[in-house]
Amino acid sequence: MAVNTPKELRNMTMYQVFVRNFSEEGTFIKVQERLDEIKALGTDIIWLMPIHPIGTIKRKGSLGSPYAISDYRAVNPEFGTMEDFKALAEAIHARGMKCIIDVVYNHTSPDSVLSTEHPEWFYHKEDGSFGNRVGDWTDIIDLDYSNKELWDYQIETLKLWAETVDGFRCDVAPLIPLAFWLAARQAVEKVRPGCIWLSESVEPGFITYMRGRGITALSDGEIYQAFDLCYDYDVYGKFRDCLSGKGTLADYAEAVNRQEYIYPENYVKLRFLENHDQARAAFLLPDDAALLNWTAFCYFQKGLTLIYAGEEYGAEHTPSLFDKDTVDLSENDMSEVLTPFITKLAEIKRGAVFTDSVYTVKAQSERFLIAEHESKHGRALGIFAVKGDTGYVETDFPDGVYTDRISGEEVEVFRGGVQCFGAPMILIAE
Repeated sequence: MAVNTPKELRNMTMYQVFVRNFSEEGTFIKVQERLDEIKALGTDIIWLMPIHPIGTIKRKGSLGSPYAISDYRAVNPEFGTMEDFKALAEAIHARGMKCIIDVVYNHTSPDSVLSTEHPEWFYHKEDGSFGNRVGDWTDIIDLDYSNKELWDYQIETLKLWAETVDGFRCDVAPLIPLAFWLAARQAVEKVRPGCIWLSESVEPGFITYMRGRGITALSDGEIYQAFDLCYDYDVYGKFRDCLSGKGTLADYAEAVNRQEYIYPENYVKLRFLENHDQARAAFLLPDDAALLNWTAFCYFQKGLTLIYAGEEYGAEHTPSLFDKDTVDLSENDMSEVLTPFITKLAEIKRGAVFTDSVYTVKAQSERFLIAEHESKHGRALGIFAVKGDTGYVETDFPDGVYTDRISGEEVEVFRGGVQCFGAPMILIAE
């Protein structure tokens, strides 16, 4: 069914919210109060991290991980009531945005409703006790999808939520059989046509590790059969390597280019500099010029862009998943620069040239990324000084004088080159 994935997702921006740490109160109501601010960033989709009750047995930290769910069909009372949640979803829709929620179907908390009512639906160790197959996930127990009654329950749960929300971000989706996701997508489509399916696809090393232990671990190519979007963890390691010096910018560019021919023609990657599992962008990129250039590149990339709440302020601290840890918007407040910058990039991203293009990226030394979209709607050139350097950049973009879509200033391309003064540039020839 993912053959029906709309390419228009490539023009969109998603905003990720962890309700607990989004405000001091940590409630649905407080998220609703800031919807206009989120919308103003150019947000199309709001992703709410797990909204369900959290287990108490083997809980990590004082409040527990939101990914150790005790009841798939209820909301965490710390966040508010079901009515509060539905009011939030309605308010998101009223502002022209969509709402997706986290689905954590690989496992539950040890004291979940299902572990009590249907212990036969779980993975059991040799001694018959509950267990999990990933060592450091000590606060959860794994489900066993060889039981088709579990499939029915989980799909019915998705259909119930689909009456309110527009899609699902599916936690470690590659660890669950592809046939289940295909069946779930088909069933949910009848309730919520056009439902958005985002897979937390996993790192290449994790796939091979799990397969080596005889455990289901789907590749991105398999995931795309059932999902509209998946993480770009297939290249994220190369991104981190070029920041640390373990790899080169050219290695990263080559990995991004590879996506163009190994995935389906309508593939959509979730492009991010940070998320709740990774270090903040402002922490990884303490140089402001580098941060702005990488942020611009993230938006320019082929795919849907993710912003994790607080990123638009330049927040450096990654909030804890296990304790109350409200996002501090004052710690490194770059909002006067980053917020309008991100808003402009989201506006540029809506251009038709980015919807259905051939996408290429190349590196010039370790200083510049040069990326290009080419489609029937024209060509878009992005030049990103990933270290904030000035210099001469080579390109085969047509000679001429263009308006930089970010700064509004005129830029000349002459005889295969352009001057870069340390700021990102996006030029479009229509």
